[in-house]
Amino acid sequence: MAPIRRKAEEILRILKLLWIPALSFALLFAGCAHGPQAVSSPAPQAESLQIRLVSEAAESEPPDVNAPEEPSPYGEYTDEEESLDYPEEGGQAAVGKIADPIEPFNRAMYNFNDRLYFWVLKPVAQGYSKVVPEPARISVSNFFSNLWSPVRLVNCLLQLNPMGALTELFRFWINTTIGVAGFFDPASSEEINLQAQDEDFGQTLGFYGVGQGFYIVWPFLGPSSPRDTVGRIGDYFTYPISYLDPWYVWTAVRGYEVVNDVSLRIGDYESLKDAAIDPYVAMRDFYVQYRQKRVEAKGTKPKPVSEKQTGETLPTPTGPMDRIFPLNREEP
Repeated sequence: MAPIRRKAEEILRILKLLWIPALSFALLFAGCAHGPQAVSSPAPQAESLQIRLVSEAAESEPPDVNAPEEPSPYGEYTDEEESLDYPEEGGQAAVGKIADPIEPFNRAMYNFNDRLYFWVLKPVAQGYSKVVPEPARISVSNFFSNLWSPVRLVNCLLQLNPMGALTELFRFWINTTIGVAGFFDPASSEEINLQAQDEDFGQTLGFYGVGQGFYIVWPFLGPSSPRDTVGRIGDYFTYPISYLDPWYVWTAVRGYEVVNDVSLRIGDYESLKDAAIDPYVAMRDFYVQYRQKRVEAKGTKPKPVSEKQTGETLPTPTGPMDRIFPLNREEP
């Protein structure tokens, strides 16, 4: 046992002397097996992505505020252009706007008047126009327009428009005498050039600052407002036809006047209705804008002078009155 023990002690002593060189050799061998490697550049895909990201970042950098701006081919933008499209409140944008708190009632009355027009008034006017020729219907329209002269004259005076009142006075005198009780309208001819002033009591109230209030549609009468409703009362008492007695005579004459006027304007309401997405809204806006413009117009100005005085060529008249008073006839 002693020799074996001594042999084992010698082996252990040798191992103690050789473990450090053996470990160093093992590490050196492992390093040589893998080989020395230098730090490599990014992989091709990673490198291309990085370049792309850098280039995009360079393109998205904000421009230099101190660099001069290149002129735009579409011109410069100004705040004035925007203000033209979007006017401030209280300006022209307010024209044509009116409160409509009773819209359900107004729509019901609009539908009633619409059916009344298409089912009753239009067929009667079409039948009337087939029986009575257009020149005769125009003369009837002139007759009733002449009877409205007191309404226009009084309202010109109330609006402090003496020239308009004198115009209506002379128009009434000329058309009643030369125009054969108003069936013709020589006062509107080129030689005389006295145009109807188109004034009523609703416009007079607007002249003195009374607003339209809210929108309302009356059966049979159509679009209106509290201001124009009160104005209709004033028009009634200054219109000579209103004093016909008994009442059903006035109603018949007034109905005939309406039928005659509709016969000369068939197609106007249809065009407005067909072109509108919502005919009720279109009629409301049209009525409000028209009444507002009439208040601002304050009367009707004379027509331009003839081409004989100015040397300019005037357009050939094509209105219905021109068939009765051909103003541009060539002299022999």
